[in-house]
Amino acid sequence: MNEAFLQRMQILLKDDYEAYLETLKQPPFRGLRANLLKIDPQTLQQRGFARLWPSPFAPEGFLMDSTLTGLGSHIYHRQGLFYMQEPSASSAVTILDPQPGDWVLDCCAAPGGKSTQIAARIGQEGFLIANEIDGGRARVLMSNLERLGVSEALITHASPEQLCPQLSGLMDKVLVDAPCSGEGMFKKEDQAMTDWSVEHVRACSLRQQKILESAVVCLKEQGVLVYSTCTYAPEENEQVIDQFLRRHPEMELLDCGVEFGRPGLSVGRVDGAKVRRIFPMDQGEGHFIAKLRKISPQPQARLQTVKSVQLPPEVQAFLKDQLKTYKDLHVHLEQNRLSLMRHEFIQLKKIPVLRQGIMAGEIVKNRVEPHHHFYLSALLRDRLTKTISLNEQELACYLQGQPLPIPAPRGYLCLMYEGYPVGFGKSDGTVIKNKYPKGLRTR
Repeated sequence: MNEAFLQRMQILLKDDYEAYLETLKQPPFRGLRANLLKIDPQTLQQRGFARLWPSPFAPEGFLMDSTLTGLGSHIYHRQGLFYMQEPSASSAVTILDPQPGDWVLDCCAAPGGKSTQIAARIGQEGFLIANEIDGGRARVLMSNLERLGVSEALITHASPEQLCPQLSGLMDKVLVDAPCSGEGMFKKEDQAMTDWSVEHVRACSLRQQKILESAVVCLKEQGVLVYSTCTYAPEENEQVIDQFLRRHPEMELLDCGVEFGRPGLSVGRVDGAKVRRIFPMDQGEGHFIAKLRKISPQPQARLQTVKSVQLPPEVQAFLKDQLKTYKDLHVHLEQNRLSLMRHEFIQLKKIPVLRQGIMAGEIVKNRVEPHHHFYLSALLRDRLTKTISLNEQELACYLQGQPLPIPAPRGYLCLMYEGYPVGFGKSDGTVIKNKYPKGLRTR
């Protein structure tokens, strides 16, 4: 145990300090969240794959037994029906309250728990920009958005300073789930407590203020920004918000409007009753959340959209063969990679883009080779023309990468299990060649 950290916690918690110490002896809280793009929480719970009980932090969230293992390889996880998430981590998006049709920026988005939660809340009508500065983590973010079937999203890999000026005044909601000292996650990461120092806390505070300075310009008038961390340090929480409000009179602090957790600290311009803190005594690991609104006009950037072009015959043939309808979708072809979504594709200047929309496939030798994302997409699930339902034995073979001796229409087809896509294969009429991604296969 880091004694300097514990002394600070004793001052912060006062009478609740002993209760906090007791929680450090307990395993971390564990939970999962239903993916609203594909399934409602009640239906997911009724499938009986795990003992779940409602989370206080999100209506689509659940708590589960901390000893339960193996859900990361469960078929429902592979199908993107749920996302494994520490329960209180869903609190920030509950407070952000994204609505269908909202344009939302998740400024520090990896590994994707909050981004996928936002995407499910805004549905196919809204648009998500999920940004992550770290390249490796950005690829994990992309993988999670793909698995959960998100289509209406742009995944960028840039610093907030680079990205945010191009989004000036365009966002209804912005989430800054800021990198922090991680004090609330010490039960999960023993080394983090050993490495903890006041100097690190202060360094995090400076970085958090810098991110907020970039993010605030993205908000339109009456737009809402939620700032969250998974740390207890006032220097990274209330003090960051106090300094931010002093620099930005166009922003006002709102009440978080929830009952979970407990009030925060009153510091300068921060009314502690309006912000929210979560401790392990509140059924989740440590979190802090503040909600702010822009009350002044913000100049709007002009987004450049990608112009429509005539699609090559092989692309038209692929879409006609695989989808019942696609005329309402925007289609983008770049370097032989085919992407689809409901929204127009946008162009940003000098911003690395990992993915925009659904990665549908790639033109290879005058034909389209489909991508896994095409079949896992929630948007396209009911439009697919060729589907085959697998039983448990066939599913096990498919996940291992084996060919399936099942009569089926020739060509590419979607393989389903219990009504939801698992992946795809290519049939010659009698045998389905396995196209499940090699990195996802079971042994």
